[in-house]
Amino acid sequence: MYIGRIVAVAQTTDGRLGALYRVSSRSFPNRTAVVAEERVSIVPKPGHELDVQKNPYIAYNCVRVVCSGEVAVATNGSQTDAIAEKMEMGMPARDALALTHLALDYEKDQYNTPRVSAVVDKVDGSGWLAIVRDDGLEVRRMPLTPGRFFYVATYEENHVRGEQSGGFEPSDAPTCCAFMLGGGVFAERTHAITAVAALANEDGFTLHVQDASHA
Repeated sequence: MYIGRIVAVAQTTDGRLGALYRVSSRSFPNRTAVVAEERVSIVPKPGHELDVQKNPYIAYNCVRVVCSGEVAVATNGSQTDAIAEKMEMGMPARDALALTHLALDYEKDQYNTPRVSAVVDKVDGSGWLAIVRDDGLEVRRMPLTPGRFFYVATYEENHVRGEQSGGFEPSDAPTCCAFMLGGGVFAERTHAITAVAALANEDGFTLHVQDASHA
């Protein structure tokens, strides 16, 4: 089943929080994730740079780590920066997600692609998911427990529901990426392109990326 882009919040069995993202795409498969300091960007692969002229939504920062390493934000679009900046200024996750999604709205492409976002906060141990579609907006704190994850996607599974969850066994950032690309329920979700993980450590978050071709 094709469900498009996916964001997830997770907690490892030893209690570490994770914000996870997977690019799944039928129209623009020639993309990859690039790690920089405290952020990850989705960009076209070499030779496909002009794809951004066909669709301006395909390149963006998908992960930001802010608040002195206490918060990780993962999304499928430009809302990453807006959410991260609002939280950096002290806004609670719920408010930053709601305000940003309401202001930016769904993407104005031919599919009215929803914006999906995940936030994890080490201060209070919380994990949040949000989505804005052309028919509504949802923001919810998910009931994370050790060894559990929750997700929301742009298509089909595009409501924030407790049922979109499962057991979570990855123990480090690379295995988190592998899980998003083909573990558990995601093995049945098609057209994976690349995955990104921000997994909590003692000093902040470990960032890791993995393309599906190397899974």
